[in-house]
Amino acid sequence: MFKFLKPSPDATKLVPKDKIPSVYRRKQTGVILATCFTYLAYYIIRLIFTTEQKPVMKEYGFNIGQIGLILSTFGIGYGVAKLFMGGLADKSNTRVFLAFGLYLSCIFNAFLAFTKNFYLILFLMLLISITQAMGAPACQREISLWFAKKHRGVVFAVWASAHNAGAFACVACIQIATFLFSGSLPAVFLTASVVSAIIATIMLLINSERPEVAGLPNMAVYSGHVELDENGNSTAQELSNKTFWQILYQDILCNKVVWAVTLTSMSIYIVRYGIMSWIPSYLPTKGFSVDWAKWLVGIFELSAVPGVIILGGISDLLKGRRSLVCLICVICLIICLITYFTSTSHAVIVAVLFIMGSLIYAPLSLVGLMVNEAVPNYAVGLSTGFMGFFQYVFGETAATALIGQLVNRFGWGASSVTIYVAAGAAFLLLVYLVFKERHILRMEAKVNAADHAKENNGENAQN
Repeated sequence: MFKFLKPSPDATKLVPKDKIPSVYRRKQTGVILATCFTYLAYYIIRLIFTTEQKPVMKEYGFNIGQIGLILSTFGIGYGVAKLFMGGLADKSNTRVFLAFGLYLSCIFNAFLAFTKNFYLILFLMLLISITQAMGAPACQREISLWFAKKHRGVVFAVWASAHNAGAFACVACIQIATFLFSGSLPAVFLTASVVSAIIATIMLLINSERPEVAGLPNMAVYSGHVELDENGNSTAQELSNKTFWQILYQDILCNKVVWAVTLTSMSIYIVRYGIMSWIPSYLPTKGFSVDWAKWLVGIFELSAVPGVIILGGISDLLKGRRSLVCLICVICLIICLITYFTSTSHAVIVAVLFIMGSLIYAPLSLVGLMVNEAVPNYAVGLSTGFMGFFQYVFGETAATALIGQLVNRFGWGASSVTIYVAAGAAFLLLVYLVFKERHILRMEAKVNAADHAKENNGENAQN
């Protein structure tokens, strides 16, 4: 039934050696455009209900508790599904898998336009959460396959910023639909689905699956750089006959770096949602107006884009020292958090929020890349799903449900303590990862130096 999702075989006709660089560059351009714009479209669908929750409550008669249940169902469903969809992405034609997930999301989102039944909407949001979980693992797998380690930081950061653009595009879709269809709520859902489906189709045409399918050498051969895991094994293998459970156990659960990166990511997620989710409620206690506090959520999100890309580039300049960049960010973040929770100056609080956007989202972007680089290429999607499971099921839940209960019982001081603990845990984990990363990079340097020496000796012998 799903034969179209099976990975394509390697091409029998190879690209001539003199044309490999130009074909690679063209294919890489298509991949980065396809992953960025497709993921942007994923976010349009993902955020449309969240953004329109007030009109939904007004028109459908839902209360805030029902909206909360729908959104929490999405979050838990997304976190659980991401684990399994990550493993499925590794076994699939990633190009088609990415577009197919978006098509399904568009279909289920369009159904929201034709029902006001709470339980049916709850079920549709669960289906949307499952199909949404197909996006990130497929994108991250493609980036790992098509870009060398020395360029991957910038490329990954650009892709990770697509969700910020997706939030803007979601609002734009709402405004267009509201203008064209006189504020019709069903038209908003349908417009979002149509726009996202069009993007999915265009990006499917320019995307590529794997270098070998296009008659190109894989990235390890093309770049001349061997990447290793913590045990000194090459990570270049793209497909494997191992089962999902074998990959999960051998390459994920038994990998100490994966666990350290995942727990770091979960801790930073607590900080992210612990700040962002409560800005509209916390800042009025500091004297901000409710409307101004809402605008600061957008400032917090958008301010991160240039910082994330710059810090991703810095990690490339440091030859892949992702954890070192993350550690510096977290140290600066802790200083900003102390200022944010203790300052009474509105100007200082706004400035700190502006800075914290980059200090939070840059490590979140880089740890996503770090977990991919810690496993073989045939397990990249599953590593993304594994980390996503902890991010959403534990990290986001702790930052919203747990902090909400603590604040309700003990006041806002409990929120700051929870966030400090999470930031401290991220700091300790990153200290461990800095040393682990340095060890891996040293092993890679030795292997690559030995390979280059062999190549030079071979060329000298021929001469």
